[in-house]
Amino acid sequence: MNVLAYGESESGEKFKFWTKTTSVAAHGGVIALEQKLAVGQVFRVMNEYNMKKAVARMVAVRTSRDGSILGAFEFVEQGENFWSMTFPAPGAKPMRKFVSKPGAGGLN
Repeated sequence: MNVLAYGESESGEKFKFWTKTTSVAAHGGVIALEQKLAVGQVFRVMNEYNMKKAVARMVAVRTSRDGSILGAFEFVEQGENFWSMTFPAPGAKPMRKFVSKPGAGGLN
């Protein structure tokens, strides 16, 4: 999903950049960072799809294998339904997919 990340760095410099998520969850997500943000950094995000805005906090920053910087964040305020998606309840068991066996049903 396309997300606008914006705020003020710890040194007081304002930042604003469009990025993409690599993972989303009910309580946050992972985005590609144009500039490295510090763990604990509070910033704002806006979902391009539904124009919802939320306040987020960076919880982890890592460099991926291809050299891009990824930042995991959690919502601090206004994160309810930010992604316009429904997520499974915590602790829910994954749904099992029924796969029929070849030759089943007597249609040989």
